[in-house]
Amino acid sequence: MSITVLSGLAGSLLAAPLQRTAPRRAGWLLALLPLGLFIYFLTLLGPVSAGRTLVETLPWAPGLGVEFSFYLDGLGLLMALLVSGIGALVLVYAGGYLEGHPQLGRMYAFLLVFMSAMLGVVLSGHLLTTFLFWELTSISSFLLIGFDHKDETSRKSALQALLVTGGGGLAMLAGLVLLNQAAGTLSIPALLASSPDLLKHPLAGPAAALILLGAFTKSAQFPFHFWLPNAMAAPTPVSAYLHSATMVKAGVFLILRLGPVLGDHPLWTPLVSLTGAVTLLLGAWMALSQTDLKRLLAYSTVSMLGLLTLLGGLRTPLALEAAVVFLFAHALYKGALFMVAGAVDHETGTRDVTRLGGLARRMPQTAAAALPAGLSMAALPPLFGFIAKEVVYEAALESGLFAFAAVFAASAVTVFAAAVIAVEVFWARPAGSPPREPHEAPLALRLGPLVLAGLGLLAGLLPGPLDRALLSPAAAGLVGHPLQPGLALWHGLTPLLAYSALTFAAGALLYLARRPLRRLAAALTAGFGPDRLYDLAYAGVFRLAAWQTGLLQHGTLRYYLNLTVLAATGLVGTVLLLYGGLNMPAAFPGATFYEVLIAALILLAAGFAITTRSRLGAVAALGVVGYGVAAIFLLFGAPDLAMTQFLIESLTVILFVLAFYHLPDFERFSSRRTRLRDMLVAMLAGVLMTVLTLSAVGIQIFPTISSYYAQAALPEAHGRNITNVILVDFRGFDTLGENVVLALAAIGVFALLKFPKRRQP
Repeated sequence: MSITVLSGLAGSLLAAPLQRTAPRRAGWLLALLPLGLFIYFLTLLGPVSAGRTLVETLPWAPGLGVEFSFYLDGLGLLMALLVSGIGALVLVYAGGYLEGHPQLGRMYAFLLVFMSAMLGVVLSGHLLTTFLFWELTSISSFLLIGFDHKDETSRKSALQALLVTGGGGLAMLAGLVLLNQAAGTLSIPALLASSPDLLKHPLAGPAAALILLGAFTKSAQFPFHFWLPNAMAAPTPVSAYLHSATMVKAGVFLILRLGPVLGDHPLWTPLVSLTGAVTLLLGAWMALSQTDLKRLLAYSTVSMLGLLTLLGGLRTPLALEAAVVFLFAHALYKGALFMVAGAVDHETGTRDVTRLGGLARRMPQTAAAALPAGLSMAALPPLFGFIAKEVVYEAALESGLFAFAAVFAASAVTVFAAAVIAVEVFWARPAGSPPREPHEAPLALRLGPLVLAGLGLLAGLLPGPLDRALLSPAAAGLVGHPLQPGLALWHGLTPLLAYSALTFAAGALLYLARRPLRRLAAALTAGFGPDRLYDLAYAGVFRLAAWQTGLLQHGTLRYYLNLTVLAATGLVGTVLLLYGGLNMPAAFPGATFYEVLIAALILLAAGFAITTRSRLGAVAALGVVGYGVAAIFLLFGAPDLAMTQFLIESLTVILFVLAFYHLPDFERFSSRRTRLRDMLVAMLAGVLMTVLTLSAVGIQIFPTISSYYAQAALPEAHGRNITNVILVDFRGFDTLGENVVLALAAIGVFALLKFPKRRQP
């Protein structure tokens, strides 16, 4: 599995050269990689449907208990098939959509990097590995959304997506740290097998809240939903891949994956369910006012992501099964409709539905793909969306009236959105004239919608084999026991069928009243929402930065040093005092007469250096300090350090004398009070460093290495002089570095001495 996950990264290196070599066939050739992965994952349907879980573990940081591991169960296999299968279609689609673009190779590379990142998220067996790929999806999506980097809107949307999802990722990392503290592991198999006592740990609640915050930002849940519609500034291949079928499902995937671990915590169900319900209704309401096809589909996606989150929060067996079934159905029809919207834009020059209509005559094959995808979105038989909506209604009815009412209202708006893109654009009377004369899209733009719409129809006609091989095993891992496959296109005249019919009727009424409804919804939502709060917060950060820069960056070096030293001393000192960092030695060894003499000499020289008015006197005093330190090295058995110190001090004194010889004496520009303050700051830093040094001396984490050197010098390095063996063999690179420093210093001095003087004119 590690090869499948990392193959996209390797393939991305070939994207640009292949595009330059075969510009018309590069998309088709690169699509063979995700297609091969899709076929490989299909071969795993048998073992996974039989209840097997595939685990692969590679050591990463064994000392820290971190593994580069992969875990494939039914849910992971479902997501992997969607990521690889739709990825292959999107690569072909991108080649047609951006044909002739000078940076098309870069688009291919970014798509393959994203595919690897997404596969890493859904197949990771360790949550730290999940976080690694999670952040890679944010970075790669930033590059994809901002692909048209010369356009200000694209840059702004990409930055917004990165800040929102990246901030959520940091919250998720904090939650994972707390979860590790509570459970003692971040291995997904170990967490799934953890005892119920985990939920009693005081850190379980904060860990769950922070992890959910990361999931909510990634899956565009309220109040973080605004980044997804704004990301429609990206090219349509990006929207079809990231924002309909894959990346936005990552948060939902994480909620479903960790549901068996944290789902029984009292915080989980109300937080996840309420957030999902609010997002479900808000996304549906915002969709009513949209006339741009991609933004209409984006707000509909926000609403359906809210539905998936709601189902993941309810956590009943039926709700979890409904989440899996609807996740699959949504990926098929929404990916197809995004590609249809892109094809319409590519061939007509607009996505504005008020300027479109009657395109079925000019674009018959695109219309043939849009119709079944739209019918599946509207939950009409015999499409798979109809089957998924019946399962969702059944789960909502089981959970209560509020859940059912929310799902019903949002589903009616979904019918409205499906009618707009599948009926109004292709079959209704033209409402205006597009910028370009419409004509059929090329094969690369038709293939993806036709395949996905066809799969939606095939899955609707034959739901049983799909349920047994893929969907039931995926839901079984969430429920905790095998499920009996029960998906069918026809269950008879049941209340669920009546609810589906009522939903379609309500959606049809909304569509008939679409023009006044759009005006009303647009008037009520103008200038409202978290998007405005984000803009205010973004501008506030810059104002805060300007104020802070004016306060701190005032151009005075003395204040910079004082502030830096005081901040470091205060923070480190506070931690030492409050958290037991002081580990002073129990007793100090006695000092000999010459040790005391050297220490006194160092102190006197340092005092003279800061009080003298002569620059040369200060240089000489600092040299005495350096030579005193070298003498200490020599007394305590470090001749190599002493030698280096002697040479460096000699060269430094020479350089300072040459540089300062012609300069005047010191002048005092500060008052006595200022100098006293600076002295206190310096003494405070010195006291802190002394305390840190003594605390380090008082801590013995590992056995001393000196005994190892004494025992290994002769048998391993074949030398009896232990000091020489250490310098030449055990610390050879260290000694080499010291020699390089000495050589560079000598070359510098030689260059200064030989540099010719300029004659004065």
